[in-house]
Amino acid sequence: MEASPKVGLKALLTPDNCVLVLIDHQPFQLANVNSHEPTMVMNNVTALAKTAKAFNIPTILTTVNEERGGLIFKTVQDVFPNQTTINRTFINAWEDKRVVDAVKDTGRKKLVIAALWSEMCLAMPGIHAMGDGYDVYVVTDASGGLAWPESSSVIGRAEKGARRSLSSFSTTQALPVLYSRGKCSCYGPRRSCVRNALVPAPESDSC
Repeated sequence: MEASPKVGLKALLTPDNCVLVLIDHQPFQLANVNSHEPTMVMNNVTALAKTAKAFNIPTILTTVNEERGGLIFKTVQDVFPNQTTINRTFINAWEDKRVVDAVKDTGRKKLVIAALWSEMCLAMPGIHAMGDGYDVYVVTDASGGLAWPESSSVIGRAEKGARRSLSSFSTTQALPVLYSRGKCSCYGPRRSCVRNALVPAPESDSC
């Protein structure tokens, strides 16, 4: 019997099969997050960005109405210093052709999303992208909403709608496991492993 696309090896994320989209990680949105501790959200999305950079995962940065909401977090922009964010007017990022085209250009169908706020800027593009045939993975603790009950219900609907919910830790740890099996204990050469995304590397290439 053929395995469901929701389970099995092919359902797992690897650096070669996914694209990361970070949506509206801006000061105005963060100031109104009550579902998670704001500093934790900032730290988690920064770790997520660093992991994507370490494993050459295509990453799309997008904001909404920067003139009012502010620029994307500096800690995230510093990971991609030469990358310009897509500044939108649409609340639903998937309605912006530039975002959709950027995802399509990667040729990848597994979409990893983190966003502020969960109730709108996470839910809307996630549902919309699923309708276009994408597998959507939501990083819950690099996202946040106006209140915990509403934010948690969004995640519940995501799971029922075939979106997968993950934490930032499970995402950053799962990616390198499939990336470099059989290498060193931290899943790869020291200068490319996930640990190096978060701490400086020593002179040696080995762990």
